[in-house]
Amino acid sequence: MSASVRSGRVPPAVRAALPDAFRKLDPRAMWRNPVMLIVEIGALWTTVLAVRDPSAFAVATAVWLWLTVLFANMAEAVAEGRGKAQADSLRRTRQDTAARRLTGWKPGTEEGSEEEVPATDLRQGDIVVVEAGQTVPGDGDVVEGIASVDESAITGESAPVIRESGGDRSAVTGGTRVLSDRIVVKITQKPGESFVDRMIALVEGAARRKTPNEIALNILLAALTLAFLIATATLQPFAIYAWAQHPGASAGAALGPHGVTGIVLVSLLVCLIPTTIGALLSAIGIAGMDRLVRRNVLAMSGRAVEAAGDVNTLLLDKTGTITLGDRQASEFIPVGGVTAAELADAAQLSSLADETPEGRSVVVHAKTAYGLRERHPGELAHAEWIPFAAQTRMSGVDVDGRRLRKGAASAVSAWIREQGGTVPAELGGVVDGISASGGTPLVVGEAEDGGKARVLGVVHLKDVVKQGMRERFARMRAMGIRTVMVTGDNPLTAKAIADEAGVDDFLAEAKPEDKMALIKSEQAGGRMVAMTGDGTNDAPALAQADVGVAMNTGTSAAKEAGNMVDLDSDPTKLIEIVEIGKQLLITRGALTTFSISNDIAKYFAIIPALFAGLYPGLDALNVMRLHSPQSAVLSAVVFNALVIVALIPLALRGVRYRPGSASKLLNRNLLVYGLGGVMAPFAGIKAVDLLVQLVPGIS
Repeated sequence: MSASVRSGRVPPAVRAALPDAFRKLDPRAMWRNPVMLIVEIGALWTTVLAVRDPSAFAVATAVWLWLTVLFANMAEAVAEGRGKAQADSLRRTRQDTAARRLTGWKPGTEEGSEEEVPATDLRQGDIVVVEAGQTVPGDGDVVEGIASVDESAITGESAPVIRESGGDRSAVTGGTRVLSDRIVVKITQKPGESFVDRMIALVEGAARRKTPNEIALNILLAALTLAFLIATATLQPFAIYAWAQHPGASAGAALGPHGVTGIVLVSLLVCLIPTTIGALLSAIGIAGMDRLVRRNVLAMSGRAVEAAGDVNTLLLDKTGTITLGDRQASEFIPVGGVTAAELADAAQLSSLADETPEGRSVVVHAKTAYGLRERHPGELAHAEWIPFAAQTRMSGVDVDGRRLRKGAASAVSAWIREQGGTVPAELGGVVDGISASGGTPLVVGEAEDGGKARVLGVVHLKDVVKQGMRERFARMRAMGIRTVMVTGDNPLTAKAIADEAGVDDFLAEAKPEDKMALIKSEQAGGRMVAMTGDGTNDAPALAQADVGVAMNTGTSAAKEAGNMVDLDSDPTKLIEIVEIGKQLLITRGALTTFSISNDIAKYFAIIPALFAGLYPGLDALNVMRLHSPQSAVLSAVVFNALVIVALIPLALRGVRYRPGSASKLLNRNLLVYGLGGVMAPFAGIKAVDLLVQLVPGIS
């Protein structure tokens, strides 16, 4: 038991939600939930009857019916309250910011004039300039410059990020702060529709719309409620007629012909309609979105979260998602009689001026694999350094009469020939073998003053698959999801990486139109497709996919096209999103099963107690042997209210999801929540009945 419960304190989340729970008693708010609206009308009618003809039974029943409605509202209010903390922090980013708006500005020039205006006056298409220490006044794309930006107010991540023009990392969000340099931003938001505004509305639940599945389930619950309402309304005239036909029936064993009062009928109706799922349905949906928010994923609608649970095909970019993104040196392969240690030393020296991630990985691998001391360009005073350039595709150093070069096989081979050397025949086989395995070969060459140039060997660069990816894809497979790797690599390289990662299929040499064609093809086969993207060229595919997750670092076009935004810009999070979606669907199904099964048991509590005196055969169904008809009705009402409270944590946390087939999950739901829903009321109602007997005035 928690400390708050032991000490009698109300948990902060419940205390904060209480005012909202009472405000939601307004019928204008309740009409969206037909089941609970019927309960509220019943509670109001019971209260009127209790005031007209007061008794301990009538008053207690009225109180517990109101508590049933209040507990349902509490579930929704607590679910919404979990997002309010983040909404409050987001509101703090919407400070009154001044914007430096440019008019008459042209890219690459200093033309135009600058005026300072409130950020709220900015319109779509305006151009603003933001310098170090200033706050970005609105959502937009960087059209000139590069800067380090602090986005911790939005993402919670303290590490600054780079935003620059002309790429897929050009989007900036209003409320973030520029830490260095100067950028020119084109505003893409409409007034009042900024990213922060939409986030606040969504995390608070104000903009949450019911999903198609929720609407369908609400219709089913409303139909069941209507059926029970008609059935319950016939009970009193039926009871009067039946007792008239059996004047010798023992009224003491039941409520008698006129004992089936309005209070009893309302209680019976409330206990038989699916109040449990009716009370928790909205909370389940809000909690599903909240679980995404806690993982820094913003779902633009509940429909997107639900669709994630139905996904059959997952499209994943190779670079940065399945692989680390930067190729790493994994092996030194000497040729022409050179030792591996000699090759490692030359490769490290020739890579010191290479600032690319690949060049740095060569330096690190030489140090870790061969024990070479890490050197720095400043240590070699008379060396001439050749930095890596896209034009030469080589880096190197000229020092102590040696000229060392490392780079693409064709570039270094051509350099060797220019220096009067020859390229050994075995080099081609080594280079082709690395390429066939999905790697990238870098050749290391040497030329000495007065001597011939020679090839020392090859550095094997490997596109390293992220740790644990094979296991994650196996988990997806167990969930019935097909994974497809999308890459611009050639088919040979793509196949090697796909085999290592364990994906089900791959699309090589993929262009934007190829992604779109693949998505349409999958959807035409009746499958739901999810994908990630960050660039403007990804926008059409993100819009076409059933679940499109845009990276927060990406362009505004990508974020507008997707129906989710990952604030951490981690493409692998798509796998977690699918699991959260499935957990939402399973939780809803489990609690619906429990609620309907629950109602079955209440028949055995109330109906035999009411009519056993008239029909003695019904006494065989009175397995609980409740104290009296009044205590049976009140005990069922009390249990019906308390079970909502007991299930609120499960609705908010979600049923634990284990990958498996649909039939296996269905069997587990029926066993745990179906059978549990039948058995729980027998024990619960009997326990409450024993306590109700102690209340004076309730026979």
